[in-house]
Amino acid sequence: MNVRRAGPADARGIAEVHTRTWQAAYRHVFPAEVLDTLDVEERVRGWLERIEADMAVWVAETEDGIVGFVAAGPSRTEDGFGELYAIYVLPEAWGGGAAPALMSAFKEWLAREGYTTAMLWVLADNPRARRFYEREGWRVDGERVDTIRGIDVEEALYRFALVGG
Repeated sequence: MNVRRAGPADARGIAEVHTRTWQAAYRHVFPAEVLDTLDVEERVRGWLERIEADMAVWVAETEDGIVGFVAAGPSRTEDGFGELYAIYVLPEAWGGGAAPALMSAFKEWLAREGYTTAMLWVLADNPRARRFYEREGWRVDGERVDTIRGIDVEEALYRFALVGG
C-alpha cells in the first residue's frame, strides 16, 4: 500500500471511495433513498475543487487503485486547531491497514503545519470509526446535533494532542 498526496487526477477515485463508503457505513443512519441517490459526479467536482484549492488530501492506493483517503486543514470552528475533515476507506479494505496509514499522514501534516492539537466530528452512531479514533489516541470532548442531507444526526467531537503538544 502506498499513501501519497492527492492530485487532481485522483478526484474520481476519492469520490468513488467517499460514495461507496457512505453507502456501506451509514445504512443504519440515513434512509436508502438518500444513500442510493448519492451522486459520484457531484463528489468528483467537489473533490477536484478542494484539491485544486490545495486542501491537504492524501490517498491510500494498492495495485487495484485508490482504497481510501484523508482530508485535513485548519479547524473550521476553532482558531489554532487542525481538523481532520474526512477519512474513508472502502469497505472491502477495512482492516487492511489503509486507515492507520492515512491517519499517520494526517498526524505528520499536523506536526509540519505547527499544530499541536486537532479535532474531528464523527457520527455518534458509528462505533467502528469511534473505536478506530480511540485506538489512534483521539479522545471524546463533546457532541452536537447536525443536519446532514436533511437528517438530524448526533455527532461526537474528538480531540487529539500531539505528544509534547
